[in-house]
Amino acid sequence: MTFILIILLSVVGALIGLHLITTLGISANTSVIGALVAMIIGRIGILGLSKFRDINRQNLAQSAISSATFAAANALLMPIGISWAFGRPDLVWPMLAGVTAGLMIDAWVLYRTFGSRFLPATAPWPPGVAAAETIKAGDQGGRRAAVLTGGGVVGAVMSWFGLSASAAGVAFIGNVVALLMLGIGLMVNQYYKLVPALKDVSLSGQYIPHGLMVGAGLVALGQAVWIFLNRPSRRKATPVDDGEDATDPALAPTRGRQELASGLGGGFVVFIVGALALGVITGLMAEMSIWQLIGWALFAAFAAFVHEIIVGLAAMHSGWFPAFAVTLIFLVLGLVAGLPDVPLVVLVGYCAATGPAFADMGYDLKAGWILRRVHSRHPGYRAYEMSGRRQQYYAAILGFAVALAAVMLLWQPMFTDGRVPPVSKVFADTITAGLTNPNAVTNLMLWAIPGAIIQLIGGSSRQMGIMLATGLLLTQPNACWLIFGALIIRLVIRHLKGAKAEEDLALVGAGLIAGDAIASLGQIFKPR
Repeated sequence: MTFILIILLSVVGALIGLHLITTLGISANTSVIGALVAMIIGRIGILGLSKFRDINRQNLAQSAISSATFAAANALLMPIGISWAFGRPDLVWPMLAGVTAGLMIDAWVLYRTFGSRFLPATAPWPPGVAAAETIKAGDQGGRRAAVLTGGGVVGAVMSWFGLSASAAGVAFIGNVVALLMLGIGLMVNQYYKLVPALKDVSLSGQYIPHGLMVGAGLVALGQAVWIFLNRPSRRKATPVDDGEDATDPALAPTRGRQELASGLGGGFVVFIVGALALGVITGLMAEMSIWQLIGWALFAAFAAFVHEIIVGLAAMHSGWFPAFAVTLIFLVLGLVAGLPDVPLVVLVGYCAATGPAFADMGYDLKAGWILRRVHSRHPGYRAYEMSGRRQQYYAAILGFAVALAAVMLLWQPMFTDGRVPPVSKVFADTITAGLTNPNAVTNLMLWAIPGAIIQLIGGSSRQMGIMLATGLLLTQPNACWLIFGALIIRLVIRHLKGAKAEEDLALVGAGLIAGDAIASLGQIFKPR
């Protein structure tokens, strides 16, 4: 019964993702939708459907539908749309095979590294908190349900009027310093042209945010290496918030240094193999020598690997993943390196396929970790947690399979009808136009320096450089003020009521995010 529900929800999630990515250029987090459907079904007392009142079944349902949504839209349709928009429909099927491999590698790396000191379960992962709190509130009812529902109503209203309720929601949940840097980046991006001297300056046109992200991203990779080379005894294994019981077994890492190293290292090796196979099936061997193909494969694997790490870290702290912007960075680097058009199209598609599934699975595993944590004092908790995490991985794979089937059946009629993701057109047009800014390389290298410095200052737990660059790359009107306002409210309430207030704040934040996610689906029907 759970298998059937997962398949049905995955079909719905995939269709929602395909519709949104081709009409609005975005995809919504459908986790809460899956959880709510499972809750409703669980209230039916016949045919054994009451089994879906089990929060773990609801967790599997939300994991599957969100996996199908992001896989179909971000990881599969958008990358193959680049080939179509570039005028090479013959590359679509080979690209679909390649990006499917990238999607599967992406999810496998996250599954192997989630719960380590680099990607701890204790980190914010805000949409995951929203999904878990929705399930808990539905199960427990009472005051928790009322607070969450109130936050959801406010979030939906804000979203309908064009305000990013998720921005305020994550500020109630995430790391204060990381979210402060995100808000600063959003504020600068929105208002810098009010300065007369900067009126005619384009941050993106000068590749300033991209340079910051490159520097911060390289340092983030170095921090990842340092974490699994450094001995655990030299530092705390995972960050523990004020008010947390440091003896709680749930706070201990579930993935050790060796598992982290094998997950990241093995993922990079598989990315190389996938890139080589993609190069062969797309016919790049006809345009490159064997050594050029190997060099291209190494660069493509590095781009895909770094892309998923940067996107994952941003998602872990803010709930947003700047996949488009980070892919654009590697597109620019490919142009700078002088890659021919077709190898660059394949590179960008392969790179774009990684990141979204990585981030989304992080959200889902965070939700499962919260729900299973109630049993953390039981002797068999660790085995229980790892078993539940593995079942979520299986549910995600089912979601991916449904998403792949949907894309295989629908991409041709959609593209022929002109329904190509807007982001795909942007990438194709950029490749066609080529690199028109002769100062791009200089600016990338120059702004990579402050990006690296800020990332070093913040350390791996805050990701200050990544978050500042993320804010500069995003266009979310007035989101900065929502973040700043929510952070001020959070700090004031914590000062007045202590660390225990964090639970209510997290519930409010989860409600805002859930309401925003549900309302974003309603944008389909909003008059434009």
